[in-house]
Amino acid sequence: MDTRKSLQKYLEELSSNSPTPGGGNVAALCGALSASLGTMVCNLTIGKKKYLEVEKEMNELKEKLNVYTAKFISLAKNDNEAFERVMDAFKLPKETDEQKKLRTEAIEKSTFEAASVPAEVIKNCREVIPFLETISKKGNQSSLSDAGVAIAVIAGASEGAFLNVLINYSSLCEKQKAAELLMHAENLNNEVKEEAQYLLAEISGKIRGVKN
Repeated sequence: MDTRKSLQKYLEELSSNSPTPGGGNVAALCGALSASLGTMVCNLTIGKKKYLEVEKEMNELKEKLNVYTAKFISLAKNDNEAFERVMDAFKLPKETDEQKKLRTEAIEKSTFEAASVPAEVIKNCREVIPFLETISKKGNQSSLSDAGVAIAVIAGASEGAFLNVLINYSSLCEKQKAAELLMHAENLNNEVKEEAQYLLAEISGKIRGVKN
């Protein structure tokens, strides 16, 4: 996604018959949306007398989340570029044995790279969710639902990214090389889902007025 484009323009491109931007791009941008929403809760906490004790911590979290927002936006762009390299590899000539060999190698290399980008998205999601947990517990409780949305979205970003790791992995001929990448991505994604499920139940209980 070109961040200079309007949201409407992006959505038009997303809904077109072009394969990019696609699901991997959306997953990364969901990560950026989650981090940005977490930053909003920090900003709504900072400067409030009721939350003076956590103001320094909220400022630190705000700066960290701003960094992750930029990382996710960069990964969204990388996802588009990685997919385009896969498509370019498939367009390579395959008339001779040597051309076929080079084409196969290019497809394998670019597909592995295409799996690596969403794996990095998952890694970043796993790193962000503890920040969101702190924000949900210590941040402005009037914005508790916003913290909850940020957590729900980061879980969706991770799961969406994992699906993209999985589909690229399934296209590889030499799966052993990427097995470690897949296993690590799956483990991290499971951790994100489990943490998000716990936190969302806790947040829902607080909003309903149910004490744990």
